[in-house]
Amino acid sequence: MTDLERYILDEWTEDYREGHVARREFLRRVVVFSGGAAAGVLTLASLGIPVSAEEVAAAASAPAPLRAQTAAATVPADDPAVEARAVSFSLGETAIQAYLALPKRTPKASGVIIVHENRGLVEHLKDVARRLAKAGYAALAPDLLSPQGGAGKFTDSAQAATVLSQTPPAQHVALLNAGVRYLQGSPSVRADRVGTMGFCFGGGMVWRLATQNPDLRAAVPFYGPNPPLEDVSKIRAAVLAFYGATDSFVNPGIAAMREALDRAGVTYEMKIYDGAGHAFFNDTGDRYAAAAAKATRGPISRRSTRGWSALRRGRGAGRTPPIRNSRSARRCWPATAPSMRGATSRTRPTGWRSARSVWRFIRRWRTAGGG
Repeated sequence: MTDLERYILDEWTEDYREGHVARREFLRRVVVFSGGAAAGVLTLASLGIPVSAEEVAAAASAPAPLRAQTAAATVPADDPAVEARAVSFSLGETAIQAYLALPKRTPKASGVIIVHENRGLVEHLKDVARRLAKAGYAALAPDLLSPQGGAGKFTDSAQAATVLSQTPPAQHVALLNAGVRYLQGSPSVRADRVGTMGFCFGGGMVWRLATQNPDLRAAVPFYGPNPPLEDVSKIRAAVLAFYGATDSFVNPGIAAMREALDRAGVTYEMKIYDGAGHAFFNDTGDRYAAAAAKATRGPISRRSTRGWSALRRGRGAGRTPPIRNSRSARRCWPATAPSMRGATSRTRPTGWRSARSVWRFIRRWRTAGGG
């Protein structure tokens, strides 16, 4: 079983144990994932879920719930400040479906690749793209299910998630890199100012994309599973990672990720929000935590802003000591301030320019109405 497959199963299991998904629907999803009732019994046993073959067979015959999508309303598609439309670009012989949102008042904007959750490109992610466009960014949300005909071809979200988890991660990254090239080639986008953000499964893809694309200036994964830790040293973007404190299946990987980032000297910050769990940003789901979601729009304090700006003054190559131990850090953050705890900086030009890009992203996100 791959790490992405395990991630999907762990997410479903947490949903079930926390009461977000009924038992029969959980069992049905596992049967879909496993390819049949008999294999589903074995998968459930590996997850520590006691169940009989008869119960699994009954769940397997249950209809899939309607895949309703809550209408996005934060930034309407006809908002006068935004130009939004469906687009496509090529990856070999495959037409990749995507949603593009552009700010009308910014002729040459920085670009953001948005990576969806494990259900494919849904209305909520299109709304997130429009929020970013209204904040002044050119936002592109590719549909990673495009090789299978797109998210619209799936009436069962369990099938969509299964396909995404069983697709080789390198294929997803190749598709996202094609999206980066599409943005870089657009006359509306500054080719040297492209970043990425993603949620849940998409947060994991953001980590992986950052390890494979040195052109990215900033990466913002929301509660995403770790990439292969041996690839972390390839990250050149500045990273701002968000987690919910009660997320029981992603958070165990934070310590290892922090250690890998420190070892590689990557510019990063991690924020963990009390009272929030997995998927806390999605305001169309029952895990939505309004306070945490809104806090992501302005997580760096004025005091911390000076610290991020200090990264621009770094000289020389290689790695600097952790920011929390540096003289400038002691001036900018008291020992009790959590916002930059454990962060490290890279003094190479790409590093400090990326750090500045992250702050600009945060500053604009605060005004985007996101969350």
